[in-house]
Amino acid sequence: MKKIGTPPEAEGKAEEMSFLDHLEELRWHLIRATLAIVIAASVAFLLKGFIFDILLFGPSKGDFFSYDMLCRISTSLGLDAGFCFDEMPFRIQSRTMGGQFSAHVWTSITAGFIISFPYVIYEFWKFVAPAMHHTERKYARGFIAISSLLFFTGVVFGYYVVTPLSINFLGKYQVSETVFNDFDLSSYIGLVRASVLASGLIFELPIVIYFLTRVGVVTPDFLKKYRKYALVIVLILSAIITPPDIVSQIIVAIPVLILYEISIIISKVIYKQEQRKLKNQGYDR
Repeated sequence: MKKIGTPPEAEGKAEEMSFLDHLEELRWHLIRATLAIVIAASVAFLLKGFIFDILLFGPSKGDFFSYDMLCRISTSLGLDAGFCFDEMPFRIQSRTMGGQFSAHVWTSITAGFIISFPYVIYEFWKFVAPAMHHTERKYARGFIAISSLLFFTGVVFGYYVVTPLSINFLGKYQVSETVFNDFDLSSYIGLVRASVLASGLIFELPIVIYFLTRVGVVTPDFLKKYRKYALVIVLILSAIITPPDIVSQIIVAIPVLILYEISIIISKVIYKQEQRKLKNQGYDR
């Protein structure tokens, strides 16, 4: 394998690296990525008021943007006005001595990962790029930009769609009127974190398919053949990250299915490129 960091003009003359050399190289990429997350997390830690009062607890308030939009849509369609309310029927509390500080730390780390995601992807690309052809490495900026865009789009979708749907359903749900909803701080933050991060990672599906097609694990015909099974998996994932509400699951499933179709197109393009490359090299797959 080529040595990490080998310049294009030195291709073919690159030094061979041992397995331990690759592990050492990977270690430094992980260290730099972790350092970026720590720095971003430190900034988020200092912005406690904005992170918690504005962002984190925003979906727990009746005047949150998503509830207002869903209220208008449901009212105009003559549906149940379940999203039209002034105040959520629950409180958020901390029942342990270090609960609030622990929530502050872990929320800052999560925010640090989200903020530094483009740099984390950049370090990942730097590690795998030397194993690619020079012409493929020219698309580094595009890869980082598209990966970041998909991730941030997923995060926004998780924050403004998945999180409000989950909080609205679970916050109002009662098995009996004698039981009040007083949620623990860690439980509330865990729901928001899971919704946001899960959505962000799910939106990376086209990137995953790109690499799987590049290494020959999947083909566009394979993706088309098992489309119906993918639909079932998408619905299961939607059921996991959303409340047990059919409407909410459909709302979450639609963009994921669109991403799957986009992934098929990407796979088709990459597959043709690989076939053309093999043909030029005198091989026939």
